Amino acid sequence: MKATVIRRERFSAAHRLYRPDWDDEKNMQVFGKCSWKNYHGHNYLLEVRVTGEIDPETGFVMNLSELKEMIRSVLQEFDHKNLNLDVPEFRELLPSTENLAVVLWNRLRNLIPAKFDLEIYLEETDKNAVVYRGK
Repeated sequence: MKATVIRRERFSAAHRLYRPDWDDEKNMQVFGKCSWKNYHGHNYLLEVRVTGEIDPETGFVMNLSELKEMIRSVLQEFDHKNLNLDVPEFRELLPSTENLAVVLWNRLRNLIPAKFDLEIYLEETDKNAVVYRGK
């Protein structure tokens, strides 16, 4: 029997969406207020969804305490940080919510055993969210 367990965590981070090869006018036209020079922030909601077989001995798909620690170890690199300046992946990659979801998924995929399917839901605002299931 397969089931999906879900762990939710929140974190806050700042970012700026802009392309240095575009002038300020084009960046504002494409990215709007997300391209402000002094950055802006979000209170993100991250849901990590792990699917796998239910272990007959424990009744768990995965120990949620272990999953919590994995997620928190990843989020410590993002929480209360400036994504553009503090997270190595975003030195060259635009820190959109879509790209942030991919980066988070990749980091979590390295920690969560491959026998599990992994999906993340990343909510930037109560109106904007991304789901990423991997490549």
